[in-house]
Amino acid sequence: MNWKKNNVVSSKHNYPVFANVEVLVIGGGAAGVAAAETASRHGRNVMLIEKYGFCGGAAVAGLSGTICGLYLSSEKKTKPEQVVFGFTERFRAEMERRGGITAPLKYGHTWTVTHDPLVWREVAEDFLIESNVNILYHTSLVGVVMDDESIKGVIINTKSGLAAIHADVVIDASGDADVIYRAGFHFNMGEEGKIQNPTMIFRLGGINVERFLEHWGSDTICSYEVTNLINELNKSGQYELPRSKIWIFKTSRPNELLVNATRIIGKDKRELNATNPADHTEAEYLGRHQVREYARFLKENIKGCEDSFINDTGIEVGIRQTRTIDGVDRLTNEDVLTRRKRSNGIVRSPWPIELHSGEKPKVEWLLDDYYEVPFETLIPKKGENVIVAGRCLSAEHEALASARVTAQCFAYGQAAGLAAVESINNNIPIRNINGIYIRDLLNKDGAKLS
Repeated sequence: MNWKKNNVVSSKHNYPVFANVEVLVIGGGAAGVAAAETASRHGRNVMLIEKYGFCGGAAVAGLSGTICGLYLSSEKKTKPEQVVFGFTERFRAEMERRGGITAPLKYGHTWTVTHDPLVWREVAEDFLIESNVNILYHTSLVGVVMDDESIKGVIINTKSGLAAIHADVVIDASGDADVIYRAGFHFNMGEEGKIQNPTMIFRLGGINVERFLEHWGSDTICSYEVTNLINELNKSGQYELPRSKIWIFKTSRPNELLVNATRIIGKDKRELNATNPADHTEAEYLGRHQVREYARFLKENIKGCEDSFINDTGIEVGIRQTRTIDGVDRLTNEDVLTRRKRSNGIVRSPWPIELHSGEKPKVEWLLDDYYEVPFETLIPKKGENVIVAGRCLSAEHEALASARVTAQCFAYGQAAGLAAVESINNNIPIRNINGIYIRDLLNKDGAKLS
């Protein structure tokens, strides 16, 4: 979809000005929360806008439910080795303190943790409030205030109408590069327009978890026996289950499982793009249909699920990929596969290439190692006073399938927040900030990169 964009106004606009701030963060997902909290904790005046009435993004609204990307993958190690710290670890530790996260769970050759979505919201909100971030819920981005190529703020839509927020630095943590798109700057969309398909994750209650784990095993990724059973039942016409390799996680709540099983593609068999409202809508109702079908399969065929019921689905489909920026630097597929380290790296990523496209997920492990994402992947080639954080960073298609996960998104936000502070403190453009220096600031802020 390439609609004509007319979302830019000059700084001499006639909209009422809701606020003038130093740092404005668009989106309250993992990256946005980390960016806002970091910038405010370091002394700047920060506002965060979020379209829902809570923070969480794909982790909560999309019910992705896990913090992936914390631990090395290995065929040798029997215990998880954590390699990502900083804001990510602060957030994980606080969720653990509140009983809202599991111990590490086996996921193929690596580990992940499952979180409680309500506790996630509460921790995020408390982090923001305690650091004096101004939060605006139920607020949507509809336009950009811009002079030449310099972002001066945004136009928001609220129940009271349209207004402007002016800012010295805007952090686009929308996940979909909404600021970049509305400003008319260049972006990419997957591999020649082909993107990863969305998912509808759901929670299943009424589970005899002990009985389930005895049958399922310790690995959250299903066995070949379960995959073969799904394929056989599909062939017999008893079920309509488009994905046969499914993932099920124990949660921090009693008698509950988190199920990642759906494969949502359009009725015409193409990948659905959530930046297209028709595609986004189709994904929602197709996803809910698949949830019912997978829940029926589990109830009728998997031990421990005999009395199960659907607790909930996400507020919206889980979106893995839409727009990515055309950045000063780009994370390449080769960078990931060769485990490339960077002097300007802002986060380690040990997560495999987990590509949800085509008939089944493609998983390529990075055994006993990790790569690093360079700071400049957050900076668009065009545009001043703006930086991105989250899955819309500059990355090739398969590289993004590794770099988009939650632990890394927290870290992108922390880096973007520190860059915004540096830009304001020293009155220098973000693109002139040295990535090596940001890495040093991250280390001082607990990232443990070196």
